Amino acid sequence: MSASRLIFGFHAVTAKLRHDPGAIKEIVVDAGRQDARARDLIRHAELQGVRVLAADGKRLDAMLPGARHQGVIARVEGGRQIAHLDDVLDTLTEPAFLLVLDGVTDPRNLGACLRVADAAGVHAVIAPKDRAAGLNDVALKTASGAGETVPYVMVTNLARTLRDLKERDICVIGTAGGAERDLYAADWPQATAWVLGAEGEGLRRLTRETCDQLVRIPMHGAVESLNVSVAAGVCLYEARRRRA
Repeated sequence: MSASRLIFGFHAVTAKLRHDPGAIKEIVVDAGRQDARARDLIRHAELQGVRVLAADGKRLDAMLPGARHQGVIARVEGGRQIAHLDDVLDTLTEPAFLLVLDGVTDPRNLGACLRVADAAGVHAVIAPKDRAAGLNDVALKTASGAGETVPYVMVTNLARTLRDLKERDICVIGTAGGAERDLYAADWPQATAWVLGAEGEGLRRLTRETCDQLVRIPMHGAVESLNVSVAAGVCLYEARRRRA
């Protein structure tokens, strides 16, 4: 029998229901949640033949101490699966908030970015298959649980994916040290995809050209750049502040 694991949060559980419902053994939902979001998830699960259990919030807290489970936890079979972008975007009930990593190959940096993305409320992290770290044990350990809560989408062609996001009216914002506008002076809509490159190398040319705009993080000291996870935190929290 294959090992089971727990995934939690509406985005993670709903995406699993859409893409791989057969792997879900059961879903535990906080009995105190009577809102439309919980009802839709329960109805979807029942249509897929997935068992749904109601429990009080204390039981869910005990299942995943310290986790922001949002009142929904699923027990699933097998290992962590790569998410599909359409599954994530089609389940959103608010403007998309995405992080795109171009050329981040260090699994520790990936894990740190996932952790930042989770904290900022990002809906998914996107990376190209040819120049990206995988979700290995090092990345998952560094992510401190965020590897299960933030969908990680690996795409074949990053530039094409960015164009697809733009067709969905998602503003694609790249970060570059030489950009004319700084982060705090630039304007952007609610639906955004933030594109960051590896420290030192930055964004690839085609990635830069595909962005709707480029912004820079103001640097006031001697160093010229920030680690990608730190830069992600700066950008994502400024975006989160404006979304609020």
